[in-house]
Amino acid sequence: MVSACQIARLARTAYYRPPHVQDAPDAPLIAALATLIAQEGRWGFWKCYHRLRAMGHRWNHKRVYRVYRALKLNQVRRTKKRVPTRVRVPLQAVAQLNDTWAMDFMGDTLYSGRRYRIFNVIDEGNREALAIEVDVSLPSERVVTVLDQLIAMHGVPRRIRCDNGPEFVSEVLRAWCQRNGIQLVFIQPGQPNQNAYIERFNRSYRTEILNAWVFTTLDEVRDLSEDWRQRYNTERTHDSLGDVPPLTFLPRLTSPDLSHFQLCA
Repeated sequence: MVSACQIARLARTAYYRPPHVQDAPDAPLIAALATLIAQEGRWGFWKCYHRLRAMGHRWNHKRVYRVYRALKLNQVRRTKKRVPTRVRVPLQAVAQLNDTWAMDFMGDTLYSGRRYRIFNVIDEGNREALAIEVDVSLPSERVVTVLDQLIAMHGVPRRIRCDNGPEFVSEVLRAWCQRNGIQLVFIQPGQPNQNAYIERFNRSYRTEILNAWVFTTLDEVRDLSEDWRQRYNTERTHDSLGDVPPLTFLPRLTSPDLSHFQLCA
């Protein structure tokens, strides 16, 4: 043993010294962090640190952060999506058809777990639901196709209000609006209240259809949605319209349901 220590130039006292465990001084901190994260898995560093201080632990933030990083507890930082700066546009409801259309996307899941999307379009003049398009994928080309069909039925709107989704900021939709002389109005990012009419429509649609039924196929979603859209326009009363349906508040001569509605009225 003496010869081995001499060759390694190591003192015998150092050889018999117990090995230093690097994590031993941090063991109480590791245990406290592990217990806290087990209870609150989505807490970030500063919430954990302030909670540890409130529990009476006196570790400073540098030490806690070092151990926090060593345990790989860092939350994934969500990068902010860069969108163009938009000017705030007041939400003004003009009681006139084809003055302003509003459009938006929704998403839901079939019973099998397959996700699908929904493209909604309403007329802000009378809150009429013009289209509920359902499919697995709805790119900007499909959006333009739906809008072309609506124009063929109801005429050209003066402007269309929408958010900053990728289908709406695409060059395809921008070029289509220029060809048809339609003003494309974007709301400010993170301000859905600036498109409140379509957001309120989405809430009614989700509450009365998507959350009320279990769908197994897209055809079931389409059939029930179209039936609901007809009743929404001709039977479902709206508080903001004086407790009357959209087509009673402001009839649309090109509406396929108008004759039936007039007979019922």
